Amino acid sequence: MELQPPPFFNRGPAPLVRLAFFVSLAILLMVLDARFRYAESVRQVVALAAYPIQRVAMAPVDLFHAVANYFGSTAALQEENGALKMKALRAAPELLQLEALKEENNQLRRLLDAQERLSAKSVFAEILYAGRDPFSRRVVIDKGMLSNIQLGQPVIDDIGVIGQVTRVYPLMSEVTLLSDKEQAIPLQVQRNGLRAVAYGGAEGGMLDLRFMAANADIKNGDTLVTSGIDGTYPPGLPVATVARIERDAAYAFAKIYLAPTAGTDRYRQVLVLSSEAKAPPPVEAEQPVKKPPRTKRARKRE
Repeated sequence: MELQPPPFFNRGPAPLVRLAFFVSLAILLMVLDARFRYAESVRQVVALAAYPIQRVAMAPVDLFHAVANYFGSTAALQEENGALKMKALRAAPELLQLEALKEENNQLRRLLDAQERLSAKSVFAEILYAGRDPFSRRVVIDKGMLSNIQLGQPVIDDIGVIGQVTRVYPLMSEVTLLSDKEQAIPLQVQRNGLRAVAYGGAEGGMLDLRFMAANADIKNGDTLVTSGIDGTYPPGLPVATVARIERDAAYAFAKIYLAPTAGTDRYRQVLVLSSEAKAPPPVEAEQPVKKPPRTKRARKRE
């Protein structure tokens, strides 16, 4: 039996020869691949087979970057949110003031339109504060004698009548509102011309239409305007709408409550109308015609 050494101890070419061979083979393959692209398909297959291994190997790194980005983004968003909140808080007063100025500008435009529609002269005024008497409904405006404000002049806004001037000072005036218990204003129903008189002092700041027959032609929602027969308020100015009617057969008059059209709880700008529209002067009584004195001849004939 022939004994041979195991393959483990077989010696092939020298290592330097092997190195030269494989280097030459690598250079040849690179040159052929650069010229003819023959290994492109092999490269794609190898890359596809190695992709899952690459993803598994890169998973810890990707997870670390994702966690770092999440916490970094959260902190940045919280900081940005806090900065935006502070900015919004600082800008809030300016925004509120801007909205107030916008509403005031719109109100002034409406007052200008109302002033152009009126035939009587008017003066712009601003409400300074409400009256200090809790039992009366009055406001103080910033126009007085120096602005030719007089007692009894009507005061309106862009919607309707507010009241009339009841006290005048050099630089300010006091306006009594229609809802005051001492105020009365002659009205007429816009729908049919029915005349009536409204009094203030009703509950909830409403007006009371007194002495109206129970069968009077007036309905809920009717608009009442100034009749102009008092010579203070120009005719046709909106005053109130019918809010509630209580009719009882046991009473001759109906209880009618009116909601004022205008009001001082919305805006501060008003118009003070001039008191040019006065009631016509009373007709003077005719003087009896004096007869000429009788002469002596007329007496003798008698």
